[in-house]
Amino acid sequence: MSALTVSHDPEQSWDELVRFWEEMEWPEGSKVEIIEGIITVSPTPAYRHNVIADRIQRRLYSAIPEDWAIFQTLAIAVPSRLGMLIPDLLVTPIDDEWGGEDSHIPGAVAELVVEVTSRSNARHDRITKPAAYATAGIPLYLLVDRWAPSGPTATLYGEPKADVYRVLSTAKFGEPLELPAPFDLTLDTGEFPAS
Repeated sequence: MSALTVSHDPEQSWDELVRFWEEMEWPEGSKVEIIEGIITVSPTPAYRHNVIADRIQRRLYSAIPEDWAIFQTLAIAVPSRLGMLIPDLLVTPIDDEWGGEDSHIPGAVAELVVEVTSRSNARHDRITKPAAYATAGIPLYLLVDRWAPSGPTATLYGEPKADVYRVLSTAKFGEPLELPAPFDLTLDTGEFPAS
């Protein structure tokens, strides 16, 4: 099953769009995001997708401070890009002021976001989401692309300026990938299932 989109009124304000996204009854287990102002409903990621996210999450726990967290279902708001994005992994300091019943946090507070491509939405992970994450000023973006034309790769992006990241490093599956400070962590991409 591939993603589907939900039409909305182009005259709708950002706040109205977010309210619709928060209050609508979406299919259980689906991932619902606002991508460039369009509500996108995606199916639950496949098993191998989740294995990769799990392997990365396990390694990250050894590198983050106690007052940071790793989330799999928390949305990042990037209003200037009309985005309410749910990365596969989101690493951020914990801050009680975000609290309450909010289903999202400001994108600017994230330290790292990780996306693992699915065949049906790889374009979003390669183009649309990095532009939004860079706009939000998120220092690091890790794209694990099982469907890359040149073969499965993991690419670390950083140094965001406007809506563009610089490629910091790329590793084919099987090669190590270094995450810089504040993580100072080497990921073994050989642990990632390629197909």
